[in-house]
Amino acid sequence: MNGRELARVVVTQVSLHSAMTGCRLAAPLLALKQGYSASAVGVLLALFALAPLFLALPAGRMADRGGARLPLVLSALMAIVGAAAAALWPVFGMLCLAALLTGASASTALIVLQRHVGRAVAHPTELKTVFSWLGIAPAAANFLGPMLAGLLIDHAGPSPTHELGFRAAFAAMAERDLAGSATLTARGTVEPLTGAFDLNVDRVFDDVLQEELLHLKLHPAAFDAVDVGQIAD
Repeated sequence: MNGRELARVVVTQVSLHSAMTGCRLAAPLLALKQGYSASAVGVLLALFALAPLFLALPAGRMADRGGARLPLVLSALMAIVGAAAAALWPVFGMLCLAALLTGASASTALIVLQRHVGRAVAHPTELKTVFSWLGIAPAAANFLGPMLAGLLIDHAGPSPTHELGFRAAFAAMAERDLAGSATLTARGTVEPLTGAFDLNVDRVFDDVLQEELLHLKLHPAAFDAVDVGQIAD
């Protein structure tokens, strides 16, 4: 995986995840402004984590069978529909729908992109580098999404926390999903890995463990006598 492909993957992850974090800030604030109780807002926030409980395994299986492109496109569409629905009809039911869809989108994208980059690397050392960059994406999204949503809520309407500000925040989150969708569908981002390194877990575990043994100044020949499966168990 070259630098350009990695940058596209990171931008895709930041775009989709920041849309969820922005909605996660705006939705409960709007619900409280509309007079809903703390328990109702608690349910609303819980919905952001509900869909991933049921979609994590199906998303991984879909990516295994058909590659990363389809589940990523579906992730972007779910988030766009959820954020756009909240922008057009900012009522509690639509906020719940936005929570479900954006939460499902962020979780599915994370699982699929991790699988994709894991299969795209050529060496365990590269695996560490790629996953380090991929780990930065949720942190960046957790910063960018709420910050953008908060600024729009305060400044996009005729007065702070006006409904138009909330609508603008949700619309901006939908736009971020569109940007992420455009990035992930760019040629070369999640193309089928023809000729790429097919990740072998035992081989990677073997190489990484030998590297750690060398750091401990143990002779690598001692590793050959160890059964990797027993260590893993």
